[in-house]
Amino acid sequence: MNYLAHLYLSGETPEIRVGNFIGDYVKGNSYNKFSPQIQKGILLHRRIDEFTDKHPVVKQSSKRLNAHYGRYSGIVIDMFYDHFLAINWELYSRVELSQYVTSVHRLLLFNYFKLPTKVKRFLPFLIKSRRLENYRHISGIEKSLQIMSNYTSLPAKTGLAIEILENSYEKFNIEFKQFFPEVMKLSEKILK
Repeated sequence: MNYLAHLYLSGETPEIRVGNFIGDYVKGNSYNKFSPQIQKGILLHRRIDEFTDKHPVVKQSSKRLNAHYGRYSGIVIDMFYDHFLAINWELYSRVELSQYVTSVHRLLLFNYFKLPTKVKRFLPFLIKSRRLENYRHISGIEKSLQIMSNYTSLPAKTGLAIEILENSYEKFNIEFKQFFPEVMKLSEKILK
């Protein structure tokens, strides 16, 4: 799962959302320096990632990318699944996606000084580009993958990833719809 899914799976508690959003940027026990609710969000993030990485449906999706992305296939699938969450948003939320994204932006700006330095650096660009909202467009996923390949060790094969997405679009969508209710149940259970 990528940013949009992690935020959605955080429930309604603002600090849990913040923690889940920053989860990839908080390593080891350094989560202890945050408030209890942000800690809960960080730990939720880790559980979601662990569940996702081991799930047979996600592994099935990843197989289409393995030959080209190897161990990075899961990262690309996370982006693809955020796309399918965005295009299927009305199945999971009564709040319009654009309205939800605006509320997330406000929350993250309000908590700006609690965010890790790396998150502070990219947050203005994420907000200005409305990246979370633009996940609903294949071009938005393409741009996000390009950014990731420029700033991380993700292989620079964005065109190939988009081709695979387009060629197996309905298969990925079906797999997402099979998987997402299960990760929702996991998150709800953890948040109780």
